[in-house]
Amino acid sequence: MHDPAARPGPAGAARRAALTAALTATGTLVGTAPPTVPRTILVVGGTGAFGERLVRGLLATTNLNVVIGARGLARAQALADRLGGAPRATAARVDVASVDTAALRALGAFAVVDAAGPYRPGAHGLARAAMAAGAHYLDLADGRAYVAGFGAALDGVAQAVGVVALAGCSSTPALSCAVLDHLTAGWTAVDRVEVAILPGNQAPRGLAVMRSILSWTGQPVRVFLDGAWVTRPGWGLTRRDLVPGLGRRWSSLADTPDLDGIPARYAVRGAAVFRAGLELPLLHLGLLLATLPIRAARRLGLALSLEPLAPALRWVAGLLERAGTDRGGMVVEAWGVDAAGQPLRRRWTLVAEAGDGPVIPTLPALAVLRALAAGAQIPPGARPCVGVLPLPAIAAEFAPYRISTSEDQDTPTAARTPATTQQENGLRLP
Repeated sequence: MHDPAARPGPAGAARRAALTAALTATGTLVGTAPPTVPRTILVVGGTGAFGERLVRGLLATTNLNVVIGARGLARAQALADRLGGAPRATAARVDVASVDTAALRALGAFAVVDAAGPYRPGAHGLARAAMAAGAHYLDLADGRAYVAGFGAALDGVAQAVGVVALAGCSSTPALSCAVLDHLTAGWTAVDRVEVAILPGNQAPRGLAVMRSILSWTGQPVRVFLDGAWVTRPGWGLTRRDLVPGLGRRWSSLADTPDLDGIPARYAVRGAAVFRAGLELPLLHLGLLLATLPIRAARRLGLALSLEPLAPALRWVAGLLERAGTDRGGMVVEAWGVDAAGQPLRRRWTLVAEAGDGPVIPTLPALAVLRALAAGAQIPPGARPCVGVLPLPAIAAEFAPYRISTSEDQDTPTAARTPATTQQENGLRLP
């Protein structure tokens, strides 16, 4: 993994310039000067796999101070010391299950980021405490139900206090929808959208992330196919594609906020599918086979789940860690009708090398924090992190890492445009 803290300096200035240009072009930045006194960001879960990466990015590429919040103060303090200590990096004991407004107010945070979870519907204690303390709130949630209900539960509070509260400041839905906004700009219709996240096998596997994935694996997942809402098994709709820069990778249906958000935001006429994949066929197809008992049990009216197997499956995956690579990526593809009335397919591909893939889920949050600190006019309120920043403002955060992107487009033909449920099924299982 490349550590941005090892390369401060001109890169930070370049990102600030790119951000200013992107926000000015969209009217988000309206002549507001950033504060002369550095502001403080509290990152809850700051010692975790994603939280630590966000902390490092903030310290390396902004002038913001960071409080590393964690349940274990000793671990948080040790990380703060490794990153240079006070005043830039400090530590505090923060437990999302018991945090209160007074404690957050005492830390003086300009914004609070929840990188810990769990992102379950109604789990808004930290968000409410942050807003009551007058702080902006962001999280890295990818829980579908949590993100869908976030705005309805908290928008009134955020509006009353005058702060920004954003859920899903991560690969999905923030980055995926920023890409789609870019790809479909000027289109008169969107027929189909395909999104896939394909991590390398050496990417870290946190137990909480494993539990989250296994909670929906094999369970019915609501997805928009052939112009209608249907249910398909999680980790179903499996297929194998040639991904530019990565080669052939398997991918399967994943239950993410984009399954709800994309059909609504883009008025998709045909289908909107989000897939995820494991690099090693043995692991990807093995997990697919593990869903068969879950699916069979549901047909018998029994409720089974793979979630309790998370520790064991994580151990098995760990044994095979070195069998794969540290190269992963993301693909966003859209079919539709452009401004001239012509059919068009556009694809955006991201490839992360040298173990830099796991930093990507933190970069939309980093971009939003940078924008807020720069005085961006982001309207107050609570909502998913969609349409908040344009793609260039997020992509500017890729600079310190081995992350590259590319785009291609063509005029689709019937043979190249997947359009039916039969074609969707790919690898068929009972």
